[in-house]
This record gives sequence, C-alpha cells and structure tokens, in this order.
Amino acid sequence: MKKYISFPRIEGVASRQAHVDLPPGTYERELGKDGFFGPATHMYHRHPPTGWTAWEGPLRPRAFDLTKIASGGDRSPWSAPDLLFNGSARLRYWILPASMADLARNADGDELLFVHAGSGELFCDYGHLSLEAGDYLLLPRGTMWRIACDAPMSVLLIEATGASYRLPDRGIAGAHAIFDPAILDVPAIDAPFKAQQTESEWRVRIKRRGQVSTVTYPFNPLDAVGWKGDLMPVRLNVRDIRPLMSHRAHLPPSAHTTFLTDRFVVCTFVPRPFETDPGALKVPFFHSNDDYDEVIFYHAGDFFSRDNIKPGMVTFHPAGFTHGPHPKALESMLRPKKPGTDEYAVMIDSRDPLDLGEAAHAVEVEAYADSWKKAE
Repeated sequence: MKKYISFPRIEGVASRQAHVDLPPGTYERELGKDGFFGPATHMYHRHPPTGWTAWEGPLRPRAFDLTKIASGGDRSPWSAPDLLFNGSARLRYWILPASMADLARNADGDELLFVHAGSGELFCDYGHLSLEAGDYLLLPRGTMWRIACDAPMSVLLIEATGASYRLPDRGIAGAHAIFDPAILDVPAIDAPFKAQQTESEWRVRIKRRGQVSTVTYPFNPLDAVGWKGDLMPVRLNVRDIRPLMSHRAHLPPSAHTTFLTDRFVVCTFVPRPFETDPGALKVPFFHSNDDYDEVIFYHAGDFFSRDNIKPGMVTFHPAGFTHGPHPKALESMLRPKKPGTDEYAVMIDSRDPLDLGEAAHAVEVEAYADSWKKAE
C-alpha cells in the first residue's frame, strides 16, 4: 500500500516527536490500532496513566508464577497444562524431568517450543538436533518428534492452531535484520539419529482437536534415510538475535517480532543499549493498544520495566486498558541507572481474546494489579 504524507492533528501541549522531548511534567500514552502498525494518537497526561488505586473485574492485569507448576506424569507435551488459549493460539508450560517415553505429533497446528531451562536431544522425522536453554524450536504441523533429556527441561509451548509460523517482513531494514535466516539450524541425519533407528516398539501420541490418539509401531518410525524440500523444523537461539535499535527514540515491541502467524505474533526482547538521546524515553511507553492481548514470558535477566518479576513468570495484559512501566522504572525513564538492558523475554500478542487455563488460575500472583501503586 502506498504511504502518502499525512499530518496528525495537534491539540494543546504535545511533543512533536513521539516518545521524545515530552512536555515537562507529563506522561505519554499511545492509543493505537493494529499492534503499533495502524493510526495512533499520543496523549500527554499530568499523572501516570497506570496510577490507579483499585482494580475490580476480570480485565485486570495478571501475573503467573510458572515455577510452581509440577511436572506431568507421562512426560508427554499433550499433558502439559493450558495457561492461555483461544481458537488460534494455545500456550502451555511443559516440565520434562526425563526423556519422553513416546513420540508426539501435533495435528492441530505448528508448534513453537521455547526452552527456558535444561537441555536435550531432539529426534524427529528430519533427523537430530541438540537443544539448550534459550532455544526456539519450530516444528511444522504433523512432525513426529521426541526429546531425550540431558538435563530436566522447562519448555513454553506456543501452538499456532490451524495455522503456520512465518518470518516477519523486515521492510526497509532488509531481510537480514534481527537475524539472518542462514543462522537457523535444521535437523541432521547424523550418527545419533541413525543409532536410534531400532526395531523395538514405539508409540506415537497424536493430538487432534485437543484429543490424543495413540498409534503403535513394531519399529521406530523415525527411520528416514534422507529428505529434500523447504519445509522443516528450525532452531534459533536468543543469543543469535540482534535487535533493531534507535539511539534517539524508543522502538515499539513490534520491532522485535521474531515469528508470526495469521492471528498472533511472537516477539523476543534481548539485551540492548539504552537510547542515548537526552530527551528520549528509556522505558516502554504507556499504551492503550486495544486490538491485542499481550503476554510476556520472562526467561532471564533483570526485567527493567517490571517490579518483582523473576525468570519463569508470565504477565498477561488483556486488551482494553492502559499499561506500561512500573513506578520504579519510571524513575529511570530519562536517566537510566546502567548502559543497557540485560533481559531475555518472549512476548505473544494475540489478535483474539485469550482465556485462562486451570493451570494459570492455580499459580496466579493475585496482587499483581496492585504493583503499579506507589509505595506508601
């Protein structure tokens, strides 16, 4: 679509550049459409837009401590409890204490695994691939696979129900921005893969429409001797992501999109220098993005815009209210206390409302909505 020059209307006291040189004593709030891609207005307020004193009702911001989730008994990903879900996405948290006993196959959609802790060896239709903390593993719909653990693993599962994952269009930044597709690793038909091709009995647990069917073979069905094509699992570690940065203005979360589907995007926050322009915001700006539900999984580091959030936790901000940095982070919105961030986090922005699973209710941090209150 052609982009013609347009001029926003200005009323009252406002900054001429979003996220930079805020009028003294004001707090900026962005009201936007289409996940930071559509039309937007920036409001300038006398008080922090999250300066509430009470919250009632189901729309409140929520947090969940996934470190309190116990492992499932049968080591299957299909036994991992639901955290958040809708018709196009399903988020689970999988605790895998030891190697999988059976093969798995998702017939409902592509599966994206994010390894939070532990390490293991993936064996799938396509071959063998090692996994470690910080790895994304994208498994196309219908792939047969299993993981042999080297150390107990904790994995965030993000299913693209009825859809496929794609790489985002980098636009004027170019196809090699954030990460070069050449950095993506694929499974190999190597010696470990050939060694596991035994004639012993194996079961495949297939999930379709949320129900699991079991198929038993008198041999290991991962018996490929070769393959060719352009559909395959890929691995990407967060260390290999080189974020887009601007030293003069804070970029929106959409600049950090890693994978996307038809109805949600997956973004990755990795360490980066803070903005150096004296007038530029150094923290995420307050925003009223009413088109997407926002989920963030905190993997490692110091989460500079959040207070009392630790690795292994999840925050959930449903569409419909303003959110942004905590009060302690606001103290550094123009003068950061260190040269850059050191956080690793995974964000899922869903175009459709997400429902809470039983596992999320069980590990909810009930006081999270009160964390924006100023300390007495």
